[in-house]
Amino acid sequence: MKISKIHYTSRFIKDFKKLSKEKQKLAIERERLFRKNCFDSQLKTHKLTGSLKDYWAFSVTYSDRVLFGFINGNEIIFYKIGTHEIYKP
Repeated sequence: MKISKIHYTSRFIKDFKKLSKEKQKLAIERERLFRKNCFDSQLKTHKLTGSLKDYWAFSVTYSDRVLFGFINGNEIIFYKIGTHEIYKP
């Protein structure tokens, strides 16, 4: 599924700026891949459960994830980026 538009929350932007330059570069590469196919197997995209059942996540590195949601079929909002701590309120 190709993504036409990604929105970024202020929290996502703040979290992104805290990442090392290496992780920022990798996150940008992963976003490019995500835009082409948000379910590419390299991203390990998965639906969350429990209190986060309305959200999805994909992997940037082994420990870093992007928390996102679908606005409509091909429009996405990125909420947070970081370690598993992003799953906490």
